[in-house]
Amino acid sequence: MLAVPGLAPLLAVSLLARMAITAAGMALTLYVVLGLHLGYAAAGAVPAALTAGLALGGPLLGRLIDRRGLRTALLATVVLQAGFWLAVPVLRYPVLLGAAFVAGLLMVPAQAVTRQAIAALTAGPQRRPAFALESVQGELSYLVGPAAVILAAATLSPATMAWGVGGAIVVGGVAIAALDPPLRAPDEAPAGTAPPRRREWLGRGMVAVLVLAFGTALLLGGIDLAIVATLQQAGQVSWASLVVAVCGLASVTGGLCYGALSRPLPGRLLLGLLGVATVLAGLAHGWPWLCLAVVGTGLLTAPTLSTVSDAVSRLAPAGVRGEATGLQASAMSAGVALGAPVVGWAVDASVPAAGFAVAGLAGIAAALAGHLLSRRTRRPLAAASGAATPDRDPCRVGA
Repeated sequence: MLAVPGLAPLLAVSLLARMAITAAGMALTLYVVLGLHLGYAAAGAVPAALTAGLALGGPLLGRLIDRRGLRTALLATVVLQAGFWLAVPVLRYPVLLGAAFVAGLLMVPAQAVTRQAIAALTAGPQRRPAFALESVQGELSYLVGPAAVILAAATLSPATMAWGVGGAIVVGGVAIAALDPPLRAPDEAPAGTAPPRRREWLGRGMVAVLVLAFGTALLLGGIDLAIVATLQQAGQVSWASLVVAVCGLASVTGGLCYGALSRPLPGRLLLGLLGVATVLAGLAHGWPWLCLAVVGTGLLTAPTLSTVSDAVSRLAPAGVRGEATGLQASAMSAGVALGAPVVGWAVDASVPAAGFAVAGLAGIAAALAGHLLSRRTRRPLAAASGAATPDRDPCRVGA
């Protein structure tokens, strides 16, 4: 897949931006604690504001890309990010809270642009392994980004740490703009063509895929907290980073293996299996058993994420692909934002294993909802044609 023209440099430059964006929440948390000397409740509110901005800004930036082009959107976001991160050390806490929301609203759309470009650069059987690589890239950003910020916080001043993260985001955005990857395939409608109306593409099929995206993100957003709670109960919380790293490396492995398969699996099946594996992980006690238990969750994570991205790219017409990938990003940001509070509530109300159970059951419920929406999508198609129709289940992309 890296031999596909344009794909290797795209993944390389977007990895830098995605690692920095992934680390932004941790950087703001540590800055509030170490630089402003406030509590963790106040520190947690700042990345929460950033995440809220990300959830709302995805479709808006996607629509801007569809209407005005990639470089216009990148210029606007890069300038905003440069101003925000330069100003972080001089902002008082209430202003920082509002500014973080605006920064999330106009974050460099590295993830969405990468997915759009993959849809334009690949076709047919190439697309699924390409999205598998994109999911692996996302896992690497989560493994490296926050860890690098924590290391920087231990060796640099809070202001320097914040400037470093902001600088990486800006450099990544500028690099993507310089690369200027194509967002439409040669055989697709050219830029400037009137886009289809929203009701023509945002139907039950697309909603089913967005539900899968939300459920997957909610499940993944709560796993880290469930791991920490389980190990804290066992008096082994110092091993939490190792367990999280094992889960991440298993996800990288799962993504690479899934991309090498000759045929894909239905997205709702992958999410359902991911939910079951997460529920079963709650049965583990002690860090060695938990390391083994989270391997199943990790192996299914990247394949599920890549299937969702593949489905969105196939269901969205070229003229609205930016808005569609923005909606996917919003659904996942909302899921991640809800994951930790929901799992935390379950742990507080019961035992740490309940955190894994609630996260896994949320994924299973999303898989069932996607299945029901997909069935309702296919039945009208068959009735309208009066004959058997090909399987157009949006959650079974490529199957």
